[in-house]
Amino acid sequence: MKPYVIEEQHAMRAFVVTKYKEPLRAADVPEPTVGDRDVLVQVQAAGLNQLDEKIRLGEFKQILPYKLQLILGNDVAGTVIRIGAKVRGFKPGDEVYARPDKDRIGTFAERIAITEADLALKPASISMEEAGSLPLVALTAWQALVEQGHVRPGQKVLIHAGAGGVGSIAIQLAKHLGATVATTASASNADFVRDLGADTVIDYRTQNFEQLLAGYDLVLDSLGGENLVKSLRILKPGGKAIGIAGPPDPAFARKAGLNPVLRLAIAGLSSRIRRQAKKLGVSYEFLFMRASGDQLRQITALVDDGVLRPVVGQVFDFAQTPQALESLAKGGLRGKAVVTLPS
Repeated sequence: MKPYVIEEQHAMRAFVVTKYKEPLRAADVPEPTVGDRDVLVQVQAAGLNQLDEKIRLGEFKQILPYKLQLILGNDVAGTVIRIGAKVRGFKPGDEVYARPDKDRIGTFAERIAITEADLALKPASISMEEAGSLPLVALTAWQALVEQGHVRPGQKVLIHAGAGGVGSIAIQLAKHLGATVATTASASNADFVRDLGADTVIDYRTQNFEQLLAGYDLVLDSLGGENLVKSLRILKPGGKAIGIAGPPDPAFARKAGLNPVLRLAIAGLSSRIRRQAKKLGVSYEFLFMRASGDQLRQITALVDDGVLRPVVGQVFDFAQTPQALESLAKGGLRGKAVVTLPS
């Protein structure tokens, strides 16, 4: 590979999806343009998420109609290199982190332009790798528990897959909000999730959570399917299940501004689960998390106060991004996998 001078060519290395279901591949792409309210960030760490894998497989192409080729990646921590003319909150040299807006993803690259509103200063108390692991899962946990779930002290919350990326943060946040927390995990992760704050740990391989839990206010479900159906049955009347693996519901379709045909299709996808919920006197809501610099600032404060601690299970070199994404599909990772770029 011949070295190139960035200043002259404004090209950068990135990992792209050129065709759904095919492996990520490395490419030289133009540096992103920086709008008036954009911040150009030198990527130093990028978290890997199940969402990246779902996008690569084309599972979300109806609700996220990306144009291929697409630079993948939904989590970033790095340093500000340049700012747009109207940016007031950041300056070159600032260490920042973000989950870029869904229409402007692309953190598996050397640089990314992010709108100022989606960006926050990185927590000072953690490393770049840890900061790169946090935005998407922390915002998901925040939006599920604080915004949609309205979790209050004394409530009972079940968080599925407690050792995973979202689960490991959601347990800590639910505990901070004053809830009693149950979680599902493998036996080998029982002590780990207890250490995060779980009060009740259910070994999903040998125990059936539906037979052991009852009267819950909220379930955060990241698995979908039969797991979601069972989750409805452990809720108390008026309780709520929030699904992040789907199926999408009509409220989501409305918020996303999807066309009427697609809205109808989406209503159909979740009609069975919504009917079952109604019969049980509970509700089901889909959460597709959104970018928010304001919420990230609140998360930063919780991290720096020692309330939330990121869990990085594995770190890969940038060149290994395709393999890193493949390893996600195997499961069994504690917390998050992160790729790092030499600065």
